[in-house]
Amino acid sequence: MHAYHEIYLSRAMDRLGDAFDFAIREAGIPGDDFARLFVQSMICRKLENGEPRYLIGKSGIELAAEVLEETAGWVAIPEPRECYDRSPEYWCGWAACYYQWLTAVPYREVFRIACYDEIRGMYEVLHEADVRRFADAMEQRRRLQIWETNLRRIRRSGGYSQSELARASGVSLRSIQMYEQRNKDINKAQGMTILQLARTLGCRMEDLLEP
Repeated sequence: MHAYHEIYLSRAMDRLGDAFDFAIREAGIPGDDFARLFVQSMICRKLENGEPRYLIGKSGIELAAEVLEETAGWVAIPEPRECYDRSPEYWCGWAACYYQWLTAVPYREVFRIACYDEIRGMYEVLHEADVRRFADAMEQRRRLQIWETNLRRIRRSGGYSQSELARASGVSLRSIQMYEQRNKDINKAQGMTILQLARTLGCRMEDLLEP
């Protein structure tokens, strides 16, 4: 269920696009940092809840300024320059707003599915397409993440390919593939196998087990 009516969506998308554009291009905040500050802020909660004052009553610059003041103690906000184009930074906030409205997931979940830099990486391919294509791409990422085993997630975050992990840990490539595809239950693996994987990946043995 949407937190606010679709008639407000375009303006909300524009506001969040302007907020990201201003914070990143004008205030010089790295995109991932601003996304992190944004999801920590009360402004984020108010937007999720569809509060009119924040949804359509404030400009994107005012939203960004409040986020920075609340979360980082910024009080001296640079004067904005005139901007007539929709920058990649704008598009990231604009598209994220649409996806949050469409799915009603919290913004923290939006930026967990894809961090700011990953959303920015979609810009070249998707910025001229219907925003629903962005939503489809995010849903595909979410489904893959739900399916991911802990082993695959930790391996990828550690920068290992399956074959590299096999060589470094001494666990066979075939076993790693089968654990990640859930063709074999890692919870029933020998303790030594899990220990070898955990030592190589720098995690606890229990981190590799599945619920």
